[in-house]
Amino acid sequence: MAESPAATLWTGRVVYLALATIVIFIQLLPLDTAPPGFAGPDILLALTLAWVARRPAYVPVGVVVVVFLLTDLLFQRPPGLWAALVVMLVEAVRSRSRGLRNVPLALEWGTVAAGIVAITLANRLILIVVMTPQAPLTLTLIQMVMTIAIYPVVVGMGHFFFGLTRPAPGQVDSRGHRL
Repeated sequence: MAESPAATLWTGRVVYLALATIVIFIQLLPLDTAPPGFAGPDILLALTLAWVARRPAYVPVGVVVVVFLLTDLLFQRPPGLWAALVVMLVEAVRSRSRGLRNVPLALEWGTVAAGIVAITLANRLILIVVMTPQAPLTLTLIQMVMTIAIYPVVVGMGHFFFGLTRPAPGQVDSRGHRL
């Protein structure tokens, strides 16, 4: 039996929220108490950008705001700054998602990479202006590069495990609106 488009939409939203919750939970686990000498990728950012670039309807802006504001509070970052920068990037990717349908993964990756670089540098500059203590520059740059590098892996896992594909050109929803 075929699923209705509304059920598919809500399933995609629930899967995104479940994955975001799992990523946040894993990042909160006290696995190592030593100060980090190496910064891992921001998997939640890569996950969000992959879902927005592939299926923007699955990730409404309100969900992005709540998820990233929650991470700001849980990870003791300045509340709202990273969330606001991510929302701006998500909306920029969402507005380009129709144009990203027919391009190869490398071009999509480049678009997302430019956005990640922009919000990372903007975050760093804003924190410098307000004189907020922050991680060393090398850790920030390593995390940025690792997030960019893991993006194709996140896209591949989303495609193979969760069926996260780009809509076909001309594909419509149940009401006849183009996707």
